[in-house]
Amino acid sequence: MEKTNKQFILLRMISAKTYLLFNLIVCIFFVSTSSMSADDSLSQRKALLSQEADSSQWIQLFNGKDLSGWKHVGGGSMSVEDGLIRGHGGMGLLYWTGEKFGNCTIRVVYKMRDTNSNAGVFIRIPIEPYEEWMPVYYGYEVQIDNQPELSDEDDYHYTGGLYSLTWPLAKPGKPGPQWNTMEITLDGTRTIVYVNGEKVTDYKEGDPVPTRKFDFEPFHGPRPDYGFIGLQNHGEKDVVYFKEVSVKTNNNTLK
Repeated sequence: MEKTNKQFILLRMISAKTYLLFNLIVCIFFVSTSSMSADDSLSQRKALLSQEADSSQWIQLFNGKDLSGWKHVGGGSMSVEDGLIRGHGGMGLLYWTGEKFGNCTIRVVYKMRDTNSNAGVFIRIPIEPYEEWMPVYYGYEVQIDNQPELSDEDDYHYTGGLYSLTWPLAKPGKPGPQWNTMEITLDGTRTIVYVNGEKVTDYKEGDPVPTRKFDFEPFHGPRPDYGFIGLQNHGEKDVVYFKEVSVKTNNNTLK
């Protein structure tokens, strides 16, 4: 995570309990107000995805042209450049709007601009993100960072792991500008991550995790079976390109 973010400096001045209470209040307000209005376009898109949902095919969430169906929160921005999603500055999050995903496999094809860059794929975000730190604390980040030691971090922060929670079973991440394929399977409370065909993570809720070391790491605790997903833009020096974000559904994937 970006340690110099001004908003994070402010968040560090308040206790985790206070921040949890604040987010709970905001979440309740957000959910209650969101339920008051019907979104026709969202319903149409959801119906389309439901029609396309088939365990034998991939549903493309990125059309290669623009960010239709996506929304950005937090610092910096995301754009489409030569058919690829890329970040500008940050820290921020580009998330797929409307649907929560579970019991599915999410495929992300990406490359780092430089030998090593920092980003992440977020999963199991409990509610629609309203700022960039809520997903960090309450969702899971599947990390993209082949050299966490450059940020004084260890292999609990390596590519394909659940950030700060899981130790890599393998380290198959390719440096820039080579392409990488990450497949994240959400199977109930179990999360399995393959990078370039090698299993890096196999985690289920309740498995032991290390002690939380840094304030910018996620809070410990269970995540929902179904959640929003997103892509992180980490900072001006960390540019990652995404050319595919797709989902292969299993039963009862959409919520």
